[in-house]
Amino acid sequence: MSVEPVPPLTAALSCAVLCAGVAGVASPLVAVGVAVGLATVVHAALLVSPALAIHREPAPGLDQQGGARPQDHSFGPCRGAGFLGLAVLAAGTAVVAAVAVVADGQATGPAGARVLTGGLLAATALFVLGLLLLPGAAPGPLARLRRLLDGLGVGVSLLFTVWLLTPGHGTGALPATVALLLAAGLSIAVVTGLRAVRYRRASLACSGGAMLSMLGLAGMALAFLGNGQPAGLPVAAGAMVFGPVLSWTGARWAGTGPDDADDSSGYPILAVPVGAALLTAGYHLLRGRSFDDVSIGLGFVVVVALAAREAFAVADIRRYARRVAVQGAHFRSLVSGSSDVAMMLDADLVVRWQSPVAARQLGLSDQDVVDRPFVALVHPDDADAVRERLVAILAGPQRPALIAARLRDGFGRWRDTESTVDDQRSVPEVGALVVHVRDVGERRELERSLDRMARTDQLTGLANRHQLTGTVAALLPGGAVLVIDLDGFTAVNDLHGQEVGDAVLVEAARRLRTGVDPADLPARLGADEFAVATQGPPVRTFALASRLLTMLSEPYPLPDGTVHLTACVGIAELAGAAGAGDALSRAMLALRRARHGGRGSIEWYDEALEAALLRRMTLEQDLAGVVTRGELDLVYQPILDLVEGHPVGAEALLRWRHPTLGSLSAAEFAPVADEIGLAGEIGEWVLHRACRQLASWRRDRRELWLAVHVAGAQLAAPDLGTTVGAALDLHRVPAERLVLAVTEEALGGDTAQAVARLTQVRALGVRTALTRFGTGSTPLADLRRLPVDLVKVDRTLFTEPAGRRGPATPIIEAVVELGHRIGVDIIAGGLEAEAHLDVVRAAGCRFGQGYLFGRPVPPEHLEAFLETHP
Repeated sequence: MSVEPVPPLTAALSCAVLCAGVAGVASPLVAVGVAVGLATVVHAALLVSPALAIHREPAPGLDQQGGARPQDHSFGPCRGAGFLGLAVLAAGTAVVAAVAVVADGQATGPAGARVLTGGLLAATALFVLGLLLLPGAAPGPLARLRRLLDGLGVGVSLLFTVWLLTPGHGTGALPATVALLLAAGLSIAVVTGLRAVRYRRASLACSGGAMLSMLGLAGMALAFLGNGQPAGLPVAAGAMVFGPVLSWTGARWAGTGPDDADDSSGYPILAVPVGAALLTAGYHLLRGRSFDDVSIGLGFVVVVALAAREAFAVADIRRYARRVAVQGAHFRSLVSGSSDVAMMLDADLVVRWQSPVAARQLGLSDQDVVDRPFVALVHPDDADAVRERLVAILAGPQRPALIAARLRDGFGRWRDTESTVDDQRSVPEVGALVVHVRDVGERRELERSLDRMARTDQLTGLANRHQLTGTVAALLPGGAVLVIDLDGFTAVNDLHGQEVGDAVLVEAARRLRTGVDPADLPARLGADEFAVATQGPPVRTFALASRLLTMLSEPYPLPDGTVHLTACVGIAELAGAAGAGDALSRAMLALRRARHGGRGSIEWYDEALEAALLRRMTLEQDLAGVVTRGELDLVYQPILDLVEGHPVGAEALLRWRHPTLGSLSAAEFAPVADEIGLAGEIGEWVLHRACRQLASWRRDRRELWLAVHVAGAQLAAPDLGTTVGAALDLHRVPAERLVLAVTEEALGGDTAQAVARLTQVRALGVRTALTRFGTGSTPLADLRRLPVDLVKVDRTLFTEPAGRRGPATPIIEAVVELGHRIGVDIIAGGLEAEAHLDVVRAAGCRFGQGYLFGRPVPPEHLEAFLETHP
């Protein structure tokens, strides 16, 4: 619940009570006691409660469990406010007690005055303590003591002056005590408020409230000295009602308001009061008057206060002197031990001072530098830029600037330096541009070495990819880039070791340097790949590629023998390239085609090449996981008995439903799968899917055999027979219904191994077939050695070759005749016209397949075909 409405309501209620006493509705003294008591108790509770709340908490900043606890108030404001609350409570208690001790509560008297004087003493002490403990009132205990002595000196000096200038006053102890307490309390409050180092608004408000309370209490004490009911008593009570309100308001601002204090510590606060006291004392002596006991006591207090104040001042000066000496020693040690040279420049950029370290770091004496222009030390090539930067700093406020320039040292050499410039002209003690000069020569040399290392291949000394990319970017859009690959280098490393391989690379790099023109840049991309950036036209570029190809293909003499390597080159013109990276990518694509073209090939980049290679790269990336994703399908093309005219079997053909490229035939992606090692996985999937389809047809009483293609990787696997047997057993398919078909390419160069694998499969009862016969290099005589049951001949054996007249019947007849002799059935593949059918029938082919009978279709479409062709 907010307490903000409480003080004004309390003040209003207290004023109403005072008005009732003045109007005679209630006893005046009782009204004063009730009004002052109510106001002081309420505001004392508001001031003291925050301090008590903090003391009741377990630990500053901690909750009951020891965790962090946010606090709404700091201890500083609450401590000062707590003592102010106690002072208010002491003043109110004194008033209530004074009212209570009078005889009938209807008149004042000396007894009440003594009570009020005692309350004034306690309240003044507590007010002074509370004001000095407020945040920002003083930076430390000694400063608080100085505030106390200053206030005491001011108050007593003024009281001394007034006492001497008003002769005939009484010398009673009680009035003098009240006057002394009031003067001291008011002066200390004024000094504390005016000299607050922070939160001056809060300090002044609290000081004002304390002053009102002390004035009201002192007025009541003096009023109680006489009998009756002085008319000024309600006014004094009113001051005691509103004083706590002002103190509470200032305490709320303490520590939370704006830091609005300025530095008034240099004001001679004691000078005027002490001077006035001295002048008054001199005047008093000139008049021939004597000093009474009160004036002597007041003068003694002033002298003691001044002596103590001066003693503290001397201690402060000595402490500050020691601190300045220590800081000076620290500064000298920092300056002398620093690696930076500090200089001070005036508005004309003339050096007015330099640090002693300049002689050690740069060999510069004061005679060489001081009273000379700073720019005279700078290299002529850097002088204009340095002068512009310094003039710009002089022209307006800027952040500290960093200037890189070469400076001449004391030995006449130019040093790489970095200078930070800070404008300190606004600082009276400096009044100059401060320049810190650092020698960065070693760092710059290291940076240059690192830059060379970052741009150079460490083994060959050629430029690396980073430098090549920058050079190609500078050449755009003219010129070309060549990428060269050494064929056979991997074998050199494997056979002779890495040291020999490194020696070969170093020799290849030397030949590249010798073979290129001075304007060209040879580089090593990595491993056995090199590159050359050239500015020449296409004809000259091709001549350069041919020359380098010849040089790199020459034998490499080594201590242990001679190494023979070949090379291939990919070339990309820079015209049309989007950037250096794009140009290198184009050259790499051309190199890739050159590798497929054989050793010693040179290939140029073109867009069709990029499209084909990108398509191939897409296939390589997407083939992984194709079986798991379920993107493969089998389609089936019927095989017919050409004598009886009905279907006897089918060929399973693999298709890939690519998410972006559409349906792809095995002819496009099977070679890629073979290269990346996925042919075995895909082939096993095809075998199981085909066996499952055979099982389905068998359940439907369709007596067909199915030809399934076997890749070269499967044929080379030693467990081919085991894999086929497991698939047959799993799907419960008779072995004679399955035909494993291999192409001439799949046989490879190891015919003996292929014969062994096919024999192993035939032992299971599975038939084998050789497909696309006539497109490879297998001679007719080799058919006798191959354990195959079927041979599917290509359509080139029974169609008329382009540019040649006459039928191809003798060729197909020879193949069929050979098949009959060795017990192999011939399948004529690629039948597309009736004329083809007539030729192969006349030659004696038993089976036929092609678009003439039907295209490859899903199994349900093939089943529909079988229904119409029983």
